[in-house]
Amino acid sequence: MRTVHDHLAAVLDAARPVPPLDVVLSDAAGCILAEQVTSPADVPRWSVAAVDGYAVRSGDVDGHGGARELPVVHDAPVTSTERLHLVPEAAILVAAGAPVPHGADCVVPMDRTDRGRARVVVRGAVAPGENVRGAGHDAHAGEVLLDQGVRVGARHLAVAAALGRGRLRVHPAPRVVVLSVGDELVVPGRRLPDGGIHDADTHALAAAVQDTGATAVRVGPVGDDRGVLREVIADQLVRADLLVVTGGLSAGPWDTVTDVLAPLGTMRFDQVAMTPGRRQGFGTVEGVPTFALPGHPVAAQVGYEVFVRPALRTMGGHSEVFRPSLRAAATHPWSAPAGVRQFVPGRVSGSPTEGYLVTALGDPGRPALRDLAAANCLAVVGEDVTTVRAGDTVPCLVLDS
Repeated sequence: MRTVHDHLAAVLDAARPVPPLDVVLSDAAGCILAEQVTSPADVPRWSVAAVDGYAVRSGDVDGHGGARELPVVHDAPVTSTERLHLVPEAAILVAAGAPVPHGADCVVPMDRTDRGRARVVVRGAVAPGENVRGAGHDAHAGEVLLDQGVRVGARHLAVAAALGRGRLRVHPAPRVVVLSVGDELVVPGRRLPDGGIHDADTHALAAAVQDTGATAVRVGPVGDDRGVLREVIADQLVRADLLVVTGGLSAGPWDTVTDVLAPLGTMRFDQVAMTPGRRQGFGTVEGVPTFALPGHPVAAQVGYEVFVRPALRTMGGHSEVFRPSLRAAATHPWSAPAGVRQFVPGRVSGSPTEGYLVTALGDPGRPALRDLAAANCLAVVGEDVTTVRAGDTVPCLVLDS
């Protein structure tokens, strides 16, 4: 029997980041940055007005009582291509984002004036630098603004666009094909015949793939015919960075995944010392990492969390590949099988200062879908533990994060 540690080590050894690509900004969202982004120049290149208003010398309006009237000698729209020169005892009407004229050291907002166009009445004093964004306020030339390894989001795209970057070099989101196998499987929404079950795995696993930051394609259900399954897998490998096959994995004569995949590439199938989901398959087929997960939806989801998700995070270029974990005290006792690692759906509560509690949901020996749906963690019981007592602390993988 293979340990969870050994199986995971084989998975991570085969997982490699997807080669980086230069993509347009809109396609970079959600991807991991594969370069360091530096500013080629000061942003803004010169001092600009932070608000619509009047550029003045602070000394020309300071100390003149309640109001001061100044002639408006020029307009400076945001499209101004050169900085104007402000003469003393005057004002220039400026738009937000327009260059602040030489000689001006502040901008008076419109709501503190009478909005005059030929002459303007300024009410109250204004301080030097008020409502002015200085040169390099957002970035200085040569400054590193985005580090390699950052997951590109809205604020990072704003930085790149402000620098004039139309493209970024990123690790693209891995393309994952999720394939379910079994003659008994029926697409949800269709009539369920006698002996049939609805295909829950591809929907759940595709959603999990997308939550991980990858792109998912659902295929199937595919029947147990070996020839058809070979053809479908061959077709899907062309477009997949990673393939997940679920179902058809038991040792009985009716389940064909092992027969089809075992001769391909480096695929191997093992009894892994874990529950649920003891039988697992992994390897590479035509260079594509390929997982074979159990068909039971709870076992498939646990297998995804323990093995597939870390591989996908690695392939996507993420520095943090594992879910956060914490230790929590069990609120109730439960039994665990000897010699295997048990993953139990649970609800964890508490805080770092008060400590954490975890409640196992349902029957820990036979977790049901409703238990997994209500869980926010997987409590992990080690191979050498057969009884978890109330108050014992166990590691928990936090799912809602």
